[in-house]
Amino acid sequence: MAKENGRNSHLRQRIAQLAARFMADEGISDYAYAKKKAGRQLGIMEDHCMPTNAEIEEEIRIFHEIYNSEDQPEALLQLRKDALVVMEMLERFNPHLTGAVLDGTAGRYATTDIHLYAESLKEVEMFLLNLQVPYESSEKSYRTQKDKRSGDKRNGDRRKVPVFTLEGPNGIIRLSVFDTDDSRMPPKSPVDGQNMHKANVSGLRVLIAQD
Repeated sequence: MAKENGRNSHLRQRIAQLAARFMADEGISDYAYAKKKAGRQLGIMEDHCMPTNAEIEEEIRIFHEIYNSEDQPEALLQLRKDALVVMEMLERFNPHLTGAVLDGTAGRYATTDIHLYAESLKEVEMFLLNLQVPYESSEKSYRTQKDKRSGDKRNGDRRKVPVFTLEGPNGIIRLSVFDTDDSRMPPKSPVDGQNMHKANVSGLRVLIAQD
């Protein structure tokens, strides 16, 4: 049994390391996709050998420390500066930076995730159109926390949120549009299941000044 557990642990680490490389080098932001891609490449598809998202995030940090220690901090800073420009442009929608660009695991050309809060989706869409900002429309699924005031047991599962995707100068910028009231109930992080870390415009300015 101990030998089998050790083998499974080794396989989990191999998948985590390869998935981390995909996410760090190729800008993949979907943990599930990175796991499946790594598993297929290694010929390992058993569910019990799949690493957690937290294990992959730790391997991403290690990967950057080993292979990108010189380039990654500069690339990360540029992505944060790009995000600040977009957030200042969209400041009326209470923008908040989340994800890898905020937590520091983003590599070159990583996807930048920004959450907006608006009374209506049309309001954001018209704003982008008036500025002649090209975009693509889609949806993204988020895990949400349960609202204790609601008796709906399904509340707190997953929720699809409209997304505007922009082509930034150094990678994709993804704008997820939430209702204004959602700012008090952030979605759950795909890494640890806790409330997502977020930074508003002023918080991002402070973060950039510290780099």
